[in-house]
Amino acid sequence: MDILYLLIPLSIVLVLLVGVVFWFALKSGQFDDLEGPALRVILDDDTPEEKK
Repeated sequence: MDILYLLIPLSIVLVLLVGVVFWFALKSGQFDDLEGPALRVILDDDTPEEKK
């Protein structure tokens, strides 16, 4: 029972920390373009350039 006095505040702090990190990621634009990086991988041109 005494362990609950440690685990409950620790879990609340952990939830608040995850919320702050998620909020920072939203505000910094991490989730603005979800399709762009996937399309850049598919449309990447890997053909070698011809030497002159």
